[in-house]
Amino acid sequence: MKRIVKSISNFLNTRLGFVILAVLLYTIKTVYAYENKFNLGVKGSIQTFLMIINPIPIMLLLFGIALYMKGRKSYIFLLIVDFLDTVWLFSNILYYREFSDFLTMVLIKGSGSVSNNLGKSILGIVKPTDFLVFLDVLILILLLAFHVIRMDVKRLNWRIPVLISSLAVLLFGANLTLAESDRSQLLTRTFDNNYIVKYLGLNVFNIYDVVKTSQTNAVKAQSKSSDLDSIEKYMKNNYVTPNVEYTGVAKGKNVFIIHLESLQQFMIDFKWDGEEVTPNLNKLYHEDDTLSFDNFFNQVGQGKTADAELMLENSLFGLPEGSAMVTDGTTNTFQAAPAILDQHGYSTASFHGDVPSFWNRDNAYKSWGYDYFFSSDYYKIKKNYEVGYGMKDKIFLRDSAKYIEQLPQPFYAKLITVTNHYPYTLDKKNQSISKTDTGDKTVDGYVQTARYLDESIGEFMNWLKETGLDKNSMLVLYGDHYGISDNHKKAMAKLTGIKGFNDFDNAQYQRVPFMIHMDGLKGGINHTYGGEIDVLPTLLNLLGISDKNMIQFGSDLLSKDHSQVVAFRNGDFVTPEVTKVGGTYYNTKTGKADKKISAAEKAKLSNRVTTELSLSDRVINGDLLRFHKLPGFTKVNKKDYSYKKSTALKKLKEARSKNGTSLLAQNDNKSMVDLYTTDAPELSDNK
Repeated sequence: MKRIVKSISNFLNTRLGFVILAVLLYTIKTVYAYENKFNLGVKGSIQTFLMIINPIPIMLLLFGIALYMKGRKSYIFLLIVDFLDTVWLFSNILYYREFSDFLTMVLIKGSGSVSNNLGKSILGIVKPTDFLVFLDVLILILLLAFHVIRMDVKRLNWRIPVLISSLAVLLFGANLTLAESDRSQLLTRTFDNNYIVKYLGLNVFNIYDVVKTSQTNAVKAQSKSSDLDSIEKYMKNNYVTPNVEYTGVAKGKNVFIIHLESLQQFMIDFKWDGEEVTPNLNKLYHEDDTLSFDNFFNQVGQGKTADAELMLENSLFGLPEGSAMVTDGTTNTFQAAPAILDQHGYSTASFHGDVPSFWNRDNAYKSWGYDYFFSSDYYKIKKNYEVGYGMKDKIFLRDSAKYIEQLPQPFYAKLITVTNHYPYTLDKKNQSISKTDTGDKTVDGYVQTARYLDESIGEFMNWLKETGLDKNSMLVLYGDHYGISDNHKKAMAKLTGIKGFNDFDNAQYQRVPFMIHMDGLKGGINHTYGGEIDVLPTLLNLLGISDKNMIQFGSDLLSKDHSQVVAFRNGDFVTPEVTKVGGTYYNTKTGKADKKISAAEKAKLSNRVTTELSLSDRVINGDLLRFHKLPGFTKVNKKDYSYKKSTALKKLKEARSKNGTSLLAQNDNKSMVDLYTTDAPELSDNK
């Protein structure tokens, strides 16, 4: 035994031995992270084996570079590489915890547009055990510092580093071959980053991501008009005729798009401590002149809110990595709702009480054709008015009224709320319901911010009634994405009463509210399955605008021919009968894995989903709408728009004076903001 221990000790005191030890420790900590910090969906012995070995090839290759160096430099180089790679792993752990995905180059490139006010969120995400991933680096440093392992400064035979590099390449080839045998087309047709990480490792995913991003940039440069032919053919062959009963029923009406931040459908009619969490939305949901959809799903990817906006106003899917608003919003050509309605006589505006650069809105909105963008620059924001990602909803909506009343009618106005955003913190003065008691800090504040959001909507609705805007406006309310991620299954099990809340349940709880309210509208609760991709075609039909020749991947939710296949960004989907999560197909009604679903049915559904996601990606990545000729539509000229406060307010004043249809003009230029009542304590405090 002593001889074995001595042999191991002697080996570790060589540079090769130190490299092997570093690879072993790195592998152990990475597998720990895979198992405890991510939800990779590893199933079966092959996937487990690949998950264990996939860190080895790349780290053997990287650490092996140290063997080409002389003396102490090789040890320092290895430790630096180990530390930097661990920082990247640590960052992914934090990001994955709330967004269930991995960091990408596109996301990092656009990080400047989403970094505002993130400090509070990060502090709420970090767990003490996250720092265990740095343990291997610390161990190696201590072993060297206390001379348990001595640096080997002798010259190394050149054949050894070459052999190690060759071995790393061979191991990666074996890893990839085995992975492809279990998951064909792994690198050529994937919509879920979890697959690449569990089969090939996080570092390989990073390389894959960089290569894919470069390819995407090249695609845009090389795209040509003929690339649109197959997409136009698909649109023609799959066009869904809208419901004629509803065609034009909202023609000429104002349109309010009310963005319900992070609100999930299960909050509707949900009670806590005997109280309704969202009483105002509940009332609206059940009114006869509200079309309410109880099977409406968010379909966002990494872009979250930005993806929701993209789908809502363009009927294009978000990208598999990052946000299209960030990467393509400045340069691409779009045929978005604001531009379409502007060319049908509408004035268009978006309202958001945060910095204009968030999600690159100040540029993307110009590409979409928004006349006005009322960002934080337009509001007098005091310190106690803010929460996390902008103004508190009650103050934001109240202060938006002064701009709404100036908009020439008809108008299209989108109001983006933010208070019901992670980490769901709210000062005591604004709390009107107790926290839940799941024991999960992330989840337990959710009902309080959801209640606050609901109260702010109630106040806004009252103002619409006071001013008469409710009689000539159509209100569209939608939840942009989930509020509680799939990393909080135990808490969700307690809230929902579903024992063993699993991946299937999580897919079903991607439902978000979607309501269309208008005086005299034939409403009711509609059980059709659909998602954010279907909003634009539905609204255009209600407004009497044909979408016959448009490039849209959704269809009218009210049409009898509407496809009820709801695609998720990672290639999963939900239908009334079948739900696909990862590689498992479930019976949607029973929630049980269903082996009776035929291979033909699986292929049919999966092919539809992957085809539409792929085609949508081609439209965005290739900027193909620049080649599309839509009859009656003039392409947006971004230079025509300015959101500089002085310029925009001057433009608004001129339009108001010339048109004479604004609420303010109709009230003899007497403001109706005083009719807006709110119980926001901050306003009383400041008085």
